[in-house]
Amino acid sequence: MDYRHEWKFEISETDLLILRQRLRAVARPDPHAVCGKYVIRSLYFDNAADRALREKLDGVSRREKFRIRYYNDDTSFIRLEKKSKAGGLGKKQSVSLTAMQTLDIVNGCTDWMAGSKEELICELYSKMRTQGLRPKIIVDYIREPFVFAPGKISDIAPGNVRVTLDYNIRTGFNCRDFLKPDCVTIPAGEAPIILEVKWDSFLPDIIRDAVTLPGRRAAAFSKYAQCRIYG
Repeated sequence: MDYRHEWKFEISETDLLILRQRLRAVARPDPHAVCGKYVIRSLYFDNAADRALREKLDGVSRREKFRIRYYNDDTSFIRLEKKSKAGGLGKKQSVSLTAMQTLDIVNGCTDWMAGSKEELICELYSKMRTQGLRPKIIVDYIREPFVFAPGKISDIAPGNVRVTLDYNIRTGFNCRDFLKPDCVTIPAGEAPIILEVKWDSFLPDIIRDAVTLPGRRAAAFSKYAQCRIYG
């Protein structure tokens, strides 16, 4: 998968209301969302030296992080993901995991990973062995996703555009509870609302105009880093 462009903006609750109305006029909700929303739970990996966290905070241009993710408490669809960044570009690789495989990883039973036919699972296993990657923290939040609908508003090539509004960011420290719906989480400090805009080679003006807000500039933001404020 090629790298994609990515913008992130920290926005207010008023901004959220404005953007929600604008995006409903020029895009459509992700058809896989439930009532226009996802509840996302991720489990992030890092090593004892907090390499992924430090590289993010230090602004290292080329970096990567691993996470396991599922949506709306549905553990029948779990993904292992690797996110890679290069400057303002990003890409994501992913592969399916079963609930049992996920539990094994969370509990440190990883020998089976070495024999997997999935390259991403083998890569995570290798880095768990050589770099000391381990499950570090749970990150929960609500996402309202929008996709640019070709032909609905414009005949211009859409550029694989996806816009999301993320809020109610929470964190949990007991990684072994990752698959439990009643896992205890707490607010991740004064976490902002986050607008994310992602596209391939072309961002249509209609979307660019819709997400433009006075005084808001694209900035680096990491939900993982935000959720590490407590340790």
